[in-house]
Amino acid sequence: MPVEGEAEIADLLAKVRAGDQQALAELFARHRDKLRRMVQLRLDHRLAGRVSASDVLQEAYIDAVKRIDHYFAKPDQSFFGWLRLVVGQRLADVHREHLAQKRDAGQEVPIHRGAGPGADSACLAACLLGEGTSPSHAAAQTESFGRLEGALEQMDPLDREVLALRHFEELSNAETAAILGIQPAAASKRYVRALARLKQILETIPGFGDSKA
Repeated sequence: MPVEGEAEIADLLAKVRAGDQQALAELFARHRDKLRRMVQLRLDHRLAGRVSASDVLQEAYIDAVKRIDHYFAKPDQSFFGWLRLVVGQRLADVHREHLAQKRDAGQEVPIHRGAGPGADSACLAACLLGEGTSPSHAAAQTESFGRLEGALEQMDPLDREVLALRHFEELSNAETAAILGIQPAAASKRYVRALARLKQILETIPGFGDSKA
């Protein structure tokens, strides 16, 4: 028997299927915080100040309105997973529009169908430096960025993706497993391994000795 939240979402989806756009807006709003964290993490750091997460989400919502029939064509997928695909496609379009040939097209290919553009090492490094360093140390930050990006690049791509979903996007283990198409037990093991590897990496970077990651 569905729990109360699941029953409510099912009711909203039924309304969406009947053409209720307000119900779609409500469903999108329920997932906005998670989707915002996704965009903030995966938006290329070179676009800071030029493109905001709100801009991407606004365009993605319009895309969702136009493509909602695609969701109902595959009723076995989760609505959140489908929204991630829509947002991920919009994010890839933003990168192509603003960075043209400057961004490796390979970075836009998701590791698994629901992950969105892969969380590359540069995005993770920028996020970690934002958490752990002072803006007054620009030169040291630049050096740390290069070392951190290089170290993260050596991680297994799937481990890096699990780390992005669990640690930075704050998704549950079940959500992470569903998005990546792996078993929850495998997702949990990979997350523990990725956290241990991240801790080792951070211990080699000045200013991160006391990191809580």
